[in-house]
Amino acid sequence: MVSNPVHGLPFLPGTSFKDSMKTAFHRSQTLGYRNGYAIVRHPTVGIGGDRLQFNQLSQAELDELASKAPVLTYGQPKQAPPADFIPAHVAFDKKVLKFDAYFQEDVPVSTEEQYRIRQVNIYYYLEDDSMSVIEPVVENSGILQGKLIKRQRLAKNDRGDHYHWKDLNRGINITIYGKTFRVVDCDQFTQVFLESQGIELNPPEKMALDPYTELRKQPLRKYVTPSDFDQLKQFLTFDKQVLRFYAIWDDTDSMYGECRTYIIHYYLMDDTVEIREVHERNDGRDPFPLLMNRQRMPKVLVENAKNFPQCVLEISDQEVLEWYTAKDFIVGKSLTILGRSFFIYDCDPFTRRYYKEKFGITDLPRIDVSKREPPPVKQELPPYNGFGLVEDSAQNCFALIPKAPKKDVIKMLVNDNKVLRYLAVLESPIPEDKDRRFVFSYFLATDMISIFEPPVRNSGIIGGKYLGRTKVVKPYSTVDNPVYYGPSDFFIGAVIEVFGHRFIILDTDEYVLKYMESNAAQYSPEALASIQNHVRKREAPAPEAESKQTEKDPGVQELEALIDTIQKQLKDHSCKDNIREAFQIYDKEASGYVDRDMFFKICESLNVPVDDSLVKERQGLTLLPDWNAVV
Repeated sequence: MVSNPVHGLPFLPGTSFKDSMKTAFHRSQTLGYRNGYAIVRHPTVGIGGDRLQFNQLSQAELDELASKAPVLTYGQPKQAPPADFIPAHVAFDKKVLKFDAYFQEDVPVSTEEQYRIRQVNIYYYLEDDSMSVIEPVVENSGILQGKLIKRQRLAKNDRGDHYHWKDLNRGINITIYGKTFRVVDCDQFTQVFLESQGIELNPPEKMALDPYTELRKQPLRKYVTPSDFDQLKQFLTFDKQVLRFYAIWDDTDSMYGECRTYIIHYYLMDDTVEIREVHERNDGRDPFPLLMNRQRMPKVLVENAKNFPQCVLEISDQEVLEWYTAKDFIVGKSLTILGRSFFIYDCDPFTRRYYKEKFGITDLPRIDVSKREPPPVKQELPPYNGFGLVEDSAQNCFALIPKAPKKDVIKMLVNDNKVLRYLAVLESPIPEDKDRRFVFSYFLATDMISIFEPPVRNSGIIGGKYLGRTKVVKPYSTVDNPVYYGPSDFFIGAVIEVFGHRFIILDTDEYVLKYMESNAAQYSPEALASIQNHVRKREAPAPEAESKQTEKDPGVQELEALIDTIQKQLKDHSCKDNIREAFQIYDKEASGYVDRDMFFKICESLNVPVDDSLVKERQGLTLLPDWNAVV
């Protein structure tokens, strides 16, 4: 009994244990390289890294041991007896290969056929390699049929070779006694036997049919005796009696199709049909009176008459099994005439009386075929792509060549050159942005907003235009229905979000106060209260503000002193309004600030008296003067 090397216990159920700490169960590598050549090495450890306790033999050594006969132990082995000999007539007894074939025979003495196709069966007997050809017997064929070639070995060529089953296949020609047979198929046993012997079979072919035999299978010609119906009596009785039907042809399913109305006339005197077109005024069609001339209409054709040349020859009773009659034209039903489906929706009073007297049909109501116009399709705009304004983008969906959206001209004329300016600060966690100031300009004529940042000396931030004129959408508004900022949204303490940046309104100019006073209904009580509190604080300045004013930047103090001096000189100037208009023209961004050199150029162009001392002082200023404060 083999013992367990780890626990010293035998390998019996309940005495062998697995190491739960073992995690590696891979097989050891048995391939290696030495001097650039791959060699086989014997593993020293088994699966999981356990040391092997026996010497493992190579595959070559195992094969050598398996091939060695234990001659010393058991003696010389006895030679196996030879297999029993089975002759061919016993091994292949009653095994026959069957092939389907045909051959063509000329018929020179017949006027009904030039050749004849005769179908045969070729049998190959495996027990003695003999063959026979048998033709199935057809009753009343007048041909000697049955066994054409009796069972024998058939010569394949002039050298005396005979046909073997290896020479037979589908889709080949074999010549036997001067007749060429075409092999087309074989049975299932033959196919399995040949494939088991390694012969690749050709695909099966269709058996040829004898044309004369197929002609005999067709039904005999039917002779129809003429009817004894008195057509003269029908003509005299129903002369000038016409059934009138109102029908439509709905071709709206096809491209450029439409629904058109027609009048169908059925003449009772000779059972002919006529279809007339109904023309309306300005329908855009040529006034052709007839869609189909008066004629008899076939309902069911003979099967062989489907290819009848109707465009050249007239259809007779021999090609038609059934004609259209008066009972086929019923109000509320459809009928197909010349490939078109006509729906009959009404008839005249004479037709109703005729159907009531002839067929007993009294219920022939008029059917309403007028089509209601479908509801207009609601035009949906595509989602906003983020470029430009929503109104401008929507114009691309209304016309092939987009036009500019319509503007409120009256509002633009009334509010021309009216601008509301606000001072705002940027709400940002960055310390450098806390001292930045921005001037919001709201244009009442177009409801657009522009933002200007006055440059500050030694701030490290380039001032100037922060945002060009554009409409700003309020946050939390949908893209399909945007809501823009209006004048009522700007007041002291209001938070304005512009494209992800939040600004807080700190101050306004005097024009904003006058505008809010004259249009108080547009503003909320919160906005009016914020302006009132701001005005009160401005009228009662705190002492702390005076102390802070003394601590201003020297450049700012010099700029304020220069503005006070210019204001004193402009008190009695007559062209004060022209000065304001000039500054508005040069201040294209409506920021309230202009360049220093531009400021003094405007003053010189309008002959504003400026002392030489002020001109010298302007050379040392680096801040932009606020022309609103000056004018």
